[in-house]
Parts: sequence; structure tokens; C-alpha cells
Amino acid sequence: MNQKTFIAFAFLGLIWGTNFLFMHQASRWISPLQIVFLRVLFGFLPILALACWHRVFRRQHLRHAHHFVVMALLATVIYYWAFASGTSLLLSGISGVLSGAIPLFSFIMAALFLRQEPMQKLQVVGIVLGFAGVLMIARPWAVSADSISLAGVGYMVLGSLSVGASFVYARRFLAPLQLPALTLTSYQIGAALLILALVTPFSGLSAILHSPSASLGLVLGLGLLGTGVAYLIYYFLIQRLGAVTASSVTYIPPVVALVIGVVFAGEAVTATELLSLVLISAGVFLLQRRDL
Repeated sequence: MNQKTFIAFAFLGLIWGTNFLFMHQASRWISPLQIVFLRVLFGFLPILALACWHRVFRRQHLRHAHHFVVMALLATVIYYWAFASGTSLLLSGISGVLSGAIPLFSFIMAALFLRQEPMQKLQVVGIVLGFAGVLMIARPWAVSADSISLAGVGYMVLGSLSVGASFVYARRFLAPLQLPALTLTSYQIGAALLILALVTPFSGLSAILHSPSASLGLVLGLGLLGTGVAYLIYYFLIQRLGAVTASSVTYIPPVVALVIGVVFAGEAVTATELLSLVLISAGVFLLQRRDL
């Protein structure tokens, strides 16, 4: 990994790590679907302007429209909605830890659909450790007033599965097209915005304006950086590193989300969350290993 790729890798992890606090703040004012619509809208506008400036659109790209729609659903609409829904029911730090499971799903999807080498022993152990970490946070065996929301965990798992599948889909169907990252990002986010415009209820959307911090976090943190800039880096990393390696950028957001949750939101971190983070991270690390 050269210096340019390393910087992009680290910066994307940092951006995604801050997203959970911004989503959690916005969820106090508007619904998860409304959060996603505004996030995609403000992320798409600067990307569209940049794409028009560089004249990246071509008529022949329309033949690949079905791929752009699939990516819009997997890597934007379903992914963002599920994570916004999960974060609205959980602490932002816990949501961030659960997002670390993305490479687990990326690996499983890659093994199924990219015809990689047979799964090795350490990788099986990695999958077991990773999902053990998820179960430790979910604690489905615990029933009490202060127990973790199972629905929230379920939403985070759905989002992780969706974006994990998107890494594989992009590698298999979009990377061979050799289209610039700006072009791919514009089509994906644009298609997602159209889909969201059809399904988002707009009643009560202006409630987000009652909180300047939530509004700023949504527009700049989730929109401009978390959507527009993030997906430019996302496609760049997939083209440079491949699907599974690129998805390991999700090592970073769980740690960032935990730290930000404690420092800026005053969230409490227990030994359970820390152990879950260790298990998930260890599982993802083992998935990258090829030796027995």
C-alpha cells in the first residue's frame, strides 16, 4: 500500500467513524429515512458539480445503468437506512463497534461469489470470533429494561450485510469497466437520490433545523464528507486494493466511533463493548491471513 492509498484508507476510516454520532444526533429530530435522504442530497450536489466540471458523463454509460441501480441500493439506500435506523436505537459508540462486522460479510460474500481460494482454518476462526463479538453486544439472552435493542443490532447487521455485498458487487461488475471513481460515485449517488425521493416522507423534515449542531453534522459530516467524499475514496480503494482488502478499512470506524461517543457525547463504555471490539477486530484480522 503506497502513501497515497494509505492516506485515503485512513481518512475514509475517520470519516465513517464520525458518521454514527451525526446520525444519532439527527435521529432525535427526523426519521431514519429522512436522514438518509438529506445525507444523500447534500452529498450528491457537490459530486454532481464536480462531475459536470470534469465532463465525466457519457451516453454509452447508460448500458450499465442496472449496475448503478444495484450499487445505489446496496451501498447507499439500504446501507444508510439500516445504519440510521440502528443508530437511532443504540448508542453511537455501540453502533460503531457493530459496523466493524462489515468485513465479515464482505469475506463471506466474496467467498461465495468471487470464487476465491477455499476458506482456511484461521478464516473460519475469524468468522466465529467476529460474530461472537456481535452476539456479546446484542446479548439476546438478556431481558431487562436496560438491555441492548435487538432491533437496533438487527438493523446494523442488515446494513453491514448490504455494504459488504456492495464491495463484492463493485469488484465483480464495476471495477472491470475501468470507469473513474467520480463517474461511478455520481451514478450511484444520483440513482440513490432518485429512489429516496420516491419513498421518503417529507412531512416534518424541517424539524432538523431546530438543532444547528445536528443540521451541520447532517449536511457536512454525513452529506459532503460521509457520502460525497467517502464514495470517491471508496471506489478508489476498491480499484487499488480489491474488494476484501478495501473493506478492511472498517477496522478504523469502530475505534473512532467509541472514542467520539465517549469524548463528545458522554457515552459510557463498558468492558463488554471493549471486548466485543477486540473480538470483531481479531476476527477481521484473521480473515486477512492466508497461512494456516
